[in-house]
Amino acid sequence: RKLLAEDGMVVIVLPISSHDNRLLCEPEIVTRGFVYVKESEELLQELRNIAYDTVEAMSNRKRKDDTEISRAVRSAVSSYLFKQTRRSPMVIPVVTKL
Repeated sequence: RKLLAEDGMVVIVLPISSHDNRLLCEPEIVTRGFVYVKESEELLQELRNIAYDTVEAMSNRKRKDDTEISRAVRSAVSSYLFKQTRRSPMVIPVVTKL
């Protein structure tokens, strides 16, 4: 609760194909208590790019475990956010297989 109050949260929705583990479209980013969306569009686009690249790298290695994909995306996004903002919001990747 304390982390959410101080740094907010970032949810990354990842629609992934159940056939080949590739993203079906660009990841969707939802933030609460972290940044004002209209002023941070560049940061949010970079987060989409990082999430996309991470999932694509995982699918190229034939990793099919949703937990591994979530961990990799969480790690990459958390690291980037801390470097850019010096804040550590809760990062929640949501993998949806379609």
